[in-house]
Amino acid sequence: MSDNATVSLGESSLGESSLGESSLGESRSPTPVSLSDTRIEVIPRDLAGLMAALAPLRRQLVEHELYRRLVDVDDLALFASHHIFAVWDFMSLLKALQRELTCVDVPWVPKGSSAARRIVNELVLAEESDKLPDGRILSHFELYREAMGELGADGGPIDDFLARLARGQGVSEAITQSGAPCHGRSFVQTTWRIVKSRSLPMIAAAFTLGREDVIPDMFSQLVAGLAQRHPARARTLALYFQRHVELDGDEHGPASLRMLEGILGTDSAAWSDAYTATRAALKARLALWDGLLAQLSAPANAGGGC
Repeated sequence: MSDNATVSLGESSLGESSLGESSLGESRSPTPVSLSDTRIEVIPRDLAGLMAALAPLRRQLVEHELYRRLVDVDDLALFASHHIFAVWDFMSLLKALQRELTCVDVPWVPKGSSAARRIVNELVLAEESDKLPDGRILSHFELYREAMGELGADGGPIDDFLARLARGQGVSEAITQSGAPCHGRSFVQTTWRIVKSRSLPMIAAAFTLGREDVIPDMFSQLVAGLAQRHPARARTLALYFQRHVELDGDEHGPASLRMLEGILGTDSAAWSDAYTATRAALKARLALWDGLLAQLSAPANAGGGC
């Protein structure tokens, strides 16, 4: 059997009609990344080949100019006010993966691979209730929100967004009415389309290759010297980055790759969906970084960067 599967360059298996909530926010630039934007005729059907096909996008992220631009506290605060939305939707992507791989309903019944269940539950344990060096138990989202307070970053939009969700408002309406920064809003829109697809290959690939695999290489550039340069203002942000570098690089990343390989198996359509979703996730991150860099480079950060 060939190691590659030929796929169409037209619509992916996830069309717009299957997205459920098809739009989040206003119809203006920046826009969410298309999930039907496939760029190669032959999709690799092995992990090494898939990662090689995505390597150019990954390299752009790892080598992005944004990391060198984040020097002073005001720039870090602006970054955090946008990036917090990516931190939130990371948790939503992870919980979507847990929903697809485990039984989260009652009455409980066994579901799926026991090995995959263990991996995703360990991921949730660390991300939703990590034990910090000071002994506290916090989700990484809550840790990041604390870091925003230290930085003096604007937490109003994310707090309002969460309050709206808690009242039962849908993601589309909540993120528009909360005043979320447009680049963060567009990033969430792309992730939410993947979540709403209920496609296990797409969700697992976006989480593993679009987040867990690339995050250590991105964040390691941000964490170096951060707490030393700004001991009173950036210590918690440095801790957040360091926890992700340690966990994703040493434990979560390799475990997630094993999980993804098991999910995709020998199904050529699943490998195609995995490529499509990961490419969309990486392009959405690039758009977020590009938008933030443009805003940081604008005079007095004018115009909201959009």
